[in-house]
Amino acid sequence: MVKKSLCGLDADEMCDLIRASGFTAAHALLISNSIYKKSISDISDIAKIPYRLKEELSNIAVSGINLPLSSEVSADKSVKYLFRTETGKEFETVYIPDNKRNTVCVSTQSGCRMGCSFCVTARYGFRGNLSAGEIVNQIVAIPEADKVTHIVFMGMGEPMDNLENVLKACRIITAEWGLAISSRNVTVSTVGIMPGIKQFLERSACNLTLSLYSPYSEERKKSIPAENQYPVQEIINMMKNFPVKKKRRLSLAYVMIKDLNDTDYHLEGLKSILKGSQIRVNLLPFHPDWKDQNFSSSKERMQFFKHNLIVSGISSSIRKSRGADISAACGLLAIR
Repeated sequence: MVKKSLCGLDADEMCDLIRASGFTAAHALLISNSIYKKSISDISDIAKIPYRLKEELSNIAVSGINLPLSSEVSADKSVKYLFRTETGKEFETVYIPDNKRNTVCVSTQSGCRMGCSFCVTARYGFRGNLSAGEIVNQIVAIPEADKVTHIVFMGMGEPMDNLENVLKACRIITAEWGLAISSRNVTVSTVGIMPGIKQFLERSACNLTLSLYSPYSEERKKSIPAENQYPVQEIINMMKNFPVKKKRRLSLAYVMIKDLNDTDYHLEGLKSILKGSQIRVNLLPFHPDWKDQNFSSSKERMQFFKHNLIVSGISSSIRKSRGADISAACGLLAIR
């Protein structure tokens, strides 16, 4: 018999698992707290539940908390972890400490099939989707689990290509019976799969970031194949018109590449498509690998973009690069 993984179950599923044996929702809550808040990997170590429940649970389930295979530490103290599923799919996770803000960048797939030209993960290829439990495990199984304050779905894979598992993982992360991290501290990134984005906006309260690359469709098609099926202008219009609750953020991630998308022409395009919206722009440095002939825009150019966007009434910031020396920065995750 294949045993259930407790990590990845929601409150109702946890309750259903033990109800037939006469146990209650209160017992299920104790189990959930042990898995998600205390990272207890051995069912026999779960406190305050009857011994008989521990025995019966051990016969039908495992904790689902699987430790990383290896780790690598950056000069800036970021840590990249390598995980492997029971079926052999490998993926990477990054822990990013920054004063009182400690972020985990999780993967949603092993590899990715979106084929974006500026992303090293795309060259790794697609190996498969991760389950909700495998996504959440990237948070609870690392040594820094009790310090985590923010979650970003910006690791390997396209979240909207694995939507149901991502939505379930978000529920577990934000629920009181789960990790109890505020939805305002959880951000999911996408290159633009419109049906998935629509569902995500309607079914989740977490933040959304759209990876833009270029405000011009014909340019974007050359680097982001999803543009051919889901034009970014339509996605941005949907984001503009979606009723956003207080403190929920919708934003664009704009990776700046020297002479490719950092010209005045691109700046004007950005200002044009965002005019009159509350969508924020996060400017990111480009991280080339050794095969790439392109380079990141200069700090001065990035500051120029930021200043001009803000003057135009568009909220903008420059995201600091972290973990580049260990290939843990945005766009560099790929099993080596």
